[in-house]
Amino acid sequence: MPFRNVMIESPAHISLSNRQLIIRTDSEHSLAVEDISALLLESRASTITAAALSYLGQSGCAVFVCDEKHMPCAVLEPFSQHSRALGVLKAQLEATEPLKKRLWQSIVTAKIANQAACLSLCGNAGEAAALKRMSENVRSGDTDNVEALAAQRYFPALFYSGFSRGNDCALNAALNYGYAIIRGSVARHLAVYGFVPALGLHHKSGLNSFNLADDVMEAFRPVVDLLVCSFITEDDTELTQQMKRMLFNVLNLDIISGGQHHSVAYAVERLVHSLSRSLFDGKAALCLPELIDIQQHKYE
Repeated sequence: MPFRNVMIESPAHISLSNRQLIIRTDSEHSLAVEDISALLLESRASTITAAALSYLGQSGCAVFVCDEKHMPCAVLEPFSQHSRALGVLKAQLEATEPLKKRLWQSIVTAKIANQAACLSLCGNAGEAAALKRMSENVRSGDTDNVEALAAQRYFPALFYSGFSRGNDCALNAALNYGYAIIRGSVARHLAVYGFVPALGLHHKSGLNSFNLADDVMEAFRPVVDLLVCSFITEDDTELTQQMKRMLFNVLNLDIISGGQHHSVAYAVERLVHSLSRSLFDGKAALCLPELIDIQQHKYE
């Protein structure tokens, strides 16, 4: 399976030769496309050939591009490669509201449980216990909006009193950067498995082409939160290149998925696969991630 996440920080020309991605800067580097899970083009002076983009898409690689602030702003997603694409689409369209509500309940429960684990790992046991109790009281469809209530307690407890996701600060810039990487990976796997990302379980905005990705990624957000809490402080004023590299590497961190240690990238794929199975079977049986302390996944 793909395991490399490649970040292009300096001006480069990227092309394809014999299924190898050729990256030319002051020197030349060659990487097997089949090994690449995600490619991030941060330098706006970089160029990439249509042949390289085409083959990256065929291989299921997520290709991110950045805006003038060096924040991920778009992602190249592969067209459906799943052999049962029509079946997946029908399952999406025919999913009942009770099933979608149960699936959303499972995702929100896992998200809040992972937020509790994040607080615990960051040394706030009291608030961690409170969020853990909240995670146990999420109803079908989260009709009591426990997700929002948990967020109101979670972020100030994680960072500092008065912190808001609306603040213009390095902490929020880092969170947004990491979330964008997770979102792109989720959207890529949804496309590969034949889903239409615009058809969400809970998110239903007519202006959002990635409603389903925004649903599925929720349980993975605390991985980014833990990274940001561990390495970025209130005193930091901007994202450095080192911080961005750390955040882009989030897909290669270790996490528990189905009782086993896997990379975040593979845990995303396992969750998307379980969503497909749940829609076909009509049962909410998602393979949701469980947060652990930060460590690089070891590929064997």
